[in-house]
Amino acid sequence: MLGKNAFGVDLGTSVVKIYSLRKNRLLSEHDMIAIMGGTQVIAVGNDAFEMYEKNPPGITVDRPMVNGRIADVAEVEMLLKLLLRKTDRHASSHPLIYFSAPVNMSELEKRAYYAISDAGNPRNPRVWLVDRPICDAIALGIPIMRTKGSMILDIGAQSTEVSVIAADQVIVSDTLSIGGQQLNDAICDEIRRRCNLLIGKRTARRLKSALATFLTTGNEERRVVGIDTLSGLPREASITTELVRDAVTAEMKKGAEAMKTFLERTPPQISGSIMNEGIYLTGGTARIPGIERYLCRMIGCRINLGTDYEFSTVKGLEELMQHKELRRWAHSVKDQR
Repeated sequence: MLGKNAFGVDLGTSVVKIYSLRKNRLLSEHDMIAIMGGTQVIAVGNDAFEMYEKNPPGITVDRPMVNGRIADVAEVEMLLKLLLRKTDRHASSHPLIYFSAPVNMSELEKRAYYAISDAGNPRNPRVWLVDRPICDAIALGIPIMRTKGSMILDIGAQSTEVSVIAADQVIVSDTLSIGGQQLNDAICDEIRRRCNLLIGKRTARRLKSALATFLTTGNEERRVVGIDTLSGLPREASITTELVRDAVTAEMKKGAEAMKTFLERTPPQISGSIMNEGIYLTGGTARIPGIERYLCRMIGCRINLGTDYEFSTVKGLEELMQHKELRRWAHSVKDQR
């Protein structure tokens, strides 16, 4: 067992998830930070998200992670520091931090993970990186040591990470430009085209949560308020399941075609194992009803939908922290200053 002051951190584009070993607690908050005057942090996480698209002049509300990677080191430093303290007030005392991280990072990106952990901390933390697909594989129960070929689709907020695990490691990983935010944008575009109505991204996100589906049954509706594109005035409209389904299906079709191409380019001996085993699906966007059936039909391979798809990465970190034999897949990050 690790020392008690250990944390597993999944820095997602939409949500930051932190597991505290001491508290045996999982914190999940929006990847958002609100800054006034360019320097003063006034809110992070869910509190900052409440200000999103409603912030007054002089206050910026932004996501410091883009496509699952650190976009603004300084902002992620402040976000992580405050969320770690919220998870456990003793976090600043010799913390041991395990990060889920993208595959094939540059040395500069690796140093960024040390930098964001060390910010404002008088005692140097010990930092370890674990490839994100390995975290997902652990949570999904994939036998990493024995598999001859397992494919994981992690559909996140801004991108999809397509990875193949074989020979005890991630042998190939690629990022596709399809995720929850692209589906939100597609819903905005479809409503503007059909209803002549402009809506915000938060409204689109709520519609996706309530109405998005890849199933052909059912047709609910929700009332939303937006700006009429012809008059420029506020107007209410009724949005149906059919409209939202058409929007997300058209957008996801592009991603499914790219996933199929990725599988076709995989070496035959590995793709054969993948076809027999099925493709594993995880990530927050996997919550949309019927998505596994749609991808199965488009790709031509069985899709295995994980039960903890929204939290699989951080759950994998939790398992790794609690079982010594799994820590072989963690790579130490040294202070390179």
